[in-house]
Amino acid sequence: MREQLNKVFDHVTFVNIFDSKDSETLEFIGRPELGVTFTKLNCWKLTQYTKCVYIDSDALVIKNSDELFDRPEIAGAPDIGWPDNFNSGVFVFEPSNKTYRDLVQFALHHGSFDGADQGLLNEFFSEWRHQDGPHRLSFVYNTTSGVNNSYVAALRRYKDAIKIAHFLGAVKPWHNAEHHGHLDEHWARWRKIFNERVKPFIPPGTVSFVIDF
Repeated sequence: MREQLNKVFDHVTFVNIFDSKDSETLEFIGRPELGVTFTKLNCWKLTQYTKCVYIDSDALVIKNSDELFDRPEIAGAPDIGWPDNFNSGVFVFEPSNKTYRDLVQFALHHGSFDGADQGLLNEFFSEWRHQDGPHRLSFVYNTTSGVNNSYVAALRRYKDAIKIAHFLGAVKPWHNAEHHGHLDEHWARWRKIFNERVKPFIPPGTVSFVIDF
């Protein structure tokens, strides 16, 4: 798998898993698999770069979004609903060993109210909820189409503006699911890319999630 990653990406960094181990909270929100998302904190150790855009593995870039590099740390799109937090599926940050150490210490001493990275990052960067302008990304950079059926009309009107689609929730494009709640066009696009550009190069038996669809 490392060999395959190196063929696709210019720089591949391997990190140790960081788990919140907050099983009680994760069970409470019905997402026990999210504890390992604390591993995301390692992105602040990418100090060979001055600025980065983090994109979750369950997101799909639809259009070029290079303009995000003009945004400051921390910049993210508002999460759907209450409270006034940013969604940590896509955000702009500035790598820093100090910030990484501070985040780890914050995680060890305070944990996360949701047991996962989003709660932690919003507590650490708590000033975000009072900021505007450059720190607030448009939903086109983090479109979560499967969250609420009321967005169907908006998707029909504005779907051509979407730059990054985020398959939020427990059901992902790599699952063999007929009912997923996301925009069919994006779902099909993810699978097409996977089938044509990824799956043929994965050695048999390397990973367990590779399915036929």
